[in-house]
Amino acid sequence: MMKRSLRLLTLLASLLLYGCGSPSSTLPEDFTTKIYTPEYASGFDIRGNDRDASTLVTIRNPWQGGSDVEQHLLVLREETQRPKAFPGQIVRAPVHRVVCMSSSHVALFDAIGQSRRICGVSGIDYISNDYVREHRMCGEVRDVGYDTNLDFELLSAMRPDIVLLYGVTGENPVITRKLEELAIPYIYIGEYMEESPLGKAEWMVVAAELCDLREAGADSLQRIAGNYNRLKEHIAGLSAAKRPRVMLNTPYRDTWFMPSTRSYMVRLIEDAGGEYIYTQNDSNASVAVDLEEAYLLANDADCWINVGACNTLRELTTQNPKFATVPAVRNHRVWNNNRRQTPAGGSDFWESGVVHPDRVLEDLHTIFSEDGAATWYYKRLE
Repeated sequence: MMKRSLRLLTLLASLLLYGCGSPSSTLPEDFTTKIYTPEYASGFDIRGNDRDASTLVTIRNPWQGGSDVEQHLLVLREETQRPKAFPGQIVRAPVHRVVCMSSSHVALFDAIGQSRRICGVSGIDYISNDYVREHRMCGEVRDVGYDTNLDFELLSAMRPDIVLLYGVTGENPVITRKLEELAIPYIYIGEYMEESPLGKAEWMVVAAELCDLREAGADSLQRIAGNYNRLKEHIAGLSAAKRPRVMLNTPYRDTWFMPSTRSYMVRLIEDAGGEYIYTQNDSNASVAVDLEEAYLLANDADCWINVGACNTLRELTTQNPKFATVPAVRNHRVWNNNRRQTPAGGSDFWESGVVHPDRVLEDLHTIFSEDGAATWYYKRLE
């Protein structure tokens, strides 16, 4: 009789667990309700199910060379049970303690007014964000290190709700295995892979989802997109004469990398009324050109932007004395995107500029139209 009672109790317990969401009932395939489908980004979406308030954030190809890569982050809410067999990372929203491994991740939270949730960053000396800079002194925001030199002892003591990772050519199993061992959730964020300026900014919705502020994130994105598109349409409607030809970048170890015509930076140039000088590359990656070819391109350009770490024309021409004869240099038409930088050299262009392409577009239009107005991220080299 006692054995029979035990069997009945076991059966009832199993049924109760199933009703609350058993491990076998929560899989990515169960999330078929479209919660948020990006308008500009291609690397993520958010879906729900018909049982509870949990959502599934799916991240696609978050690094260079990624093909058919998918990562899943299950976001639990309210009393939703934590499944044991879910094939991905699990976090409970709203998150309160976030570690950002890229400065652009910091900007995603700042764009929705949630910088206070950031407790750790990688390379704190290179972060421009006011909250991070102010709270590093009292230890409320810590530097967790870089790549394989992450301070896992510090991370373990901090107990963040999630770590946002940055991948260049693939997943780093050394880091992810250790995070799993420490039971710290993580996800790779691939906003830098987006070719659309507004697509990069749209990743703020992922940060908003983690904070239970999805609508606020979508509203912030729409305000930025409205600013961007209005200015883009205004520029397109101007009866401008010839569009200025624009040169990009400087050599790296005797090689000059020129981005694709489909890239983020080239789209900004074209939307701002410029014409990219190197039209031969329509692939999905930058290509290397030799210095002689790049020098010829620079000689045909009206304007030269994004010149590495250079702060003056002298610094630029010191790299290569031949640059002194380039028309853009002689005419003082060289601009760099490091007007806002930290003492260590971290550029806010690659931080807040990611979520404010409207500001970047306005800067570039100002540069190309030569109207003399102040710029946010750029400065003219003298």
